[in-house]
Amino acid sequence: MEELADFAIKYLQKKGASYAEAKYQEIESNSFIVKNGSLDISSFDVMKGIGIRFILNKKLGFLSSNLLDKAHLIKQLEDSLRMSMKTKKSEEVVFSEEKASKSNYKVAQKIKLTNVSPEDKIKVLMNAEKEMRSADTKIESTYLHLSDFDTVNYYVNTDGSKIKSNIPGAEFVYVIGIKENNKTAQRYSQFGGSGGFEVIKNFNISLKLKKEIEAMKNNLRNGKKPPEGVVDAVLGPEVTGIIAHESGGHPYEADRIFGREAAQAGESFVSKDMIGTKLGSEAVNVVDDPTLDGSFGFYLYDDEGVKARRKFILKKGVITEFLHNRQTAEMMGLKSNGSSRANAFDKEPIIRMSNTFFLPGDFTEEELIEDVKLGVYIKNFMEWNIDDRRINQKYVGSESYLIKNGEIKYPIIAPKIETTTFKLYPSIDACGKNLEFSGGSCGKSEPMQGIPVLLGGPSIRVRGLKVI
Repeated sequence: MEELADFAIKYLQKKGASYAEAKYQEIESNSFIVKNGSLDISSFDVMKGIGIRFILNKKLGFLSSNLLDKAHLIKQLEDSLRMSMKTKKSEEVVFSEEKASKSNYKVAQKIKLTNVSPEDKIKVLMNAEKEMRSADTKIESTYLHLSDFDTVNYYVNTDGSKIKSNIPGAEFVYVIGIKENNKTAQRYSQFGGSGGFEVIKNFNISLKLKKEIEAMKNNLRNGKKPPEGVVDAVLGPEVTGIIAHESGGHPYEADRIFGREAAQAGESFVSKDMIGTKLGSEAVNVVDDPTLDGSFGFYLYDDEGVKARRKFILKKGVITEFLHNRQTAEMMGLKSNGSSRANAFDKEPIIRMSNTFFLPGDFTEEELIEDVKLGVYIKNFMEWNIDDRRINQKYVGSESYLIKNGEIKYPIIAPKIETTTFKLYPSIDACGKNLEFSGGSCGKSEPMQGIPVLLGGPSIRVRGLKVI
């Protein structure tokens, strides 16, 4: 199949393409869903195919196939070339010149996923279910979803890049609802990482869900009304992570800035001339880094053959860098910073985040709280919302507490924060040391591409937030 990818780009070059790339991909995945204590769905899937892009007369063409036959591929290539030639009006596409890369890398598995039986994977969920049901509260509903995957890629382009990769990993998603004191609460969260079965073990699913149930129960039994008006807030890593992703990552995707995603995933308040603009306080440092070992958004080379690296989106509150692919980099006279990905061979690679997070600071979480006279501590959230341009945003706390005179007093029920990007980022005056991550499946494009990412950061302190 590597020979088929090599053949495709050579064929396109002979037909006059100024650039061509091909990615052959194999994904083997398993998925298990337990609903309300019963195994609901198990799936075992294998997907193989090839995706190909080319530039002919400055027009970009894309095709994909899971029929891995040379004769069939030639027909597809000819059809795609013919369609490209017939296109009269089209955006001119030029890719930035990049250094050719050759690499063969893989993520090690301490415990191979294929060596663990489906029964043992299901047992992880059943044990968690049993642990939750032992809690002294009424559990209304549970949804537990565990999946693992093993992805093998072979990428080649006409610049001379040849990159092989093998990235296994796992993901866990849960939704749980409880009833206490004639009140109900629901929590959703997600974890993800790259590696073998040890990733699933490190999720500590039973322990996490037991703590989650206890926190929800305490909130419903003892929670009081939150303060209203403008107060200070300490936000836990889960809340910091969703802020980093939604208002610290998405607006800086260069395809959004140039308007391409306006009808799909949304627009951006950022314009191409805002590099160097001060948006936040000195405490604000937001990065996107796909090279983190064991991360859910891990890769060392993107889907355009560009070597991955850490990108500083915001440094000391200043907009420093956008996320680029080779097309948007060329449009701004830059080199790509390796931000192009597709979630499968049959999707076009586009600009994507990987692991986006606030960098930690020098304070303990206790120190952040100690300097708040009146405020809220929101450890995690039950709901969030943000507009298409990534300006107006709202976060609803789940496990949350009142802070008074530097001390945690009692749980509060569903504090709601309403703010804007322009208000929030300058108001962050301190970041904690406690860097933590949660998993995510970031959606973008049409057809929709859900892609593995991490969201994270430390606890942060924000002055003067509106709580309703």
